[in-house]
Amino acid sequence: MITKSIPSLFTVGNLFLGIVAIILVFNEKPDLAAMMVIIAMLLDGVDGRIARALNAQSEFGKELDSLSDVISFGVAPAFIMYVVAFQDLNQAAAWIITALFPICGALRLARFNVISGMPGYFIGLPIPAAGGVLSTLALFYKDIPVAVLMASTLLLSFLMVSTVKYPNFKKIGIPKSAVWVVPIIVVVAVVLGYLFPKHLSKIIFVPLLLYALYGLKKNVRALFRRTVRKSRRRAAEEAAKSEHSA
Repeated sequence: MITKSIPSLFTVGNLFLGIVAIILVFNEKPDLAAMMVIIAMLLDGVDGRIARALNAQSEFGKELDSLSDVISFGVAPAFIMYVVAFQDLNQAAAWIITALFPICGALRLARFNVISGMPGYFIGLPIPAAGGVLSTLALFYKDIPVAVLMASTLLLSFLMVSTVKYPNFKKIGIPKSAVWVVPIIVVVAVVLGYLFPKHLSKIIFVPLLLYALYGLKKNVRALFRRTVRKSRRRAAEEAAKSEHSA
């Protein structure tokens, strides 16, 4: 029974860190708040793997994971961005953009739970990745214009509910014999995050951003190829009609 509860403990830890991130950012500690989101991503990444390794998967765990993700990677990152960058903007615009991000995240999770995706891919940007990008992007609020931060928030919101394909690394499992290593990794991550919240968060921002842009680039390339094929097909049809007329 205790073994079956271990994955849920990691999920609850993810939720706890999301709540702590919200508290920290409203206490003027955005660096630590962003770090809490990053560590929550780590917990979210291992809870499912631990469940599979221990054969402890359940519908309860799945639902708890989704509810936790909405808070940790939807609400918390949106508040981090709002507090550091959007508070001095037009109130209506700031509120709408801030609310839109967790709403799109919730829609993304609901779709994920009821519609099976493609093997090896997620459909739409996963909310942990989107939340990780947003919370760490907020740390650059002094260097990036607010208009760019607003546009980035809207783009991340759109990517979550889009049909853009993203690589799925969740199938990479953890051997049952190595499960005991996970708590050690989490503790080390927490210590490093506490000691170097600003620098570590900004470093992690880079691979998260590349992941978000990867799917977008791939989708744009596919769209370009389809457009070129349609243009060639249309040109061939017009050429055939011209020859027939002649």
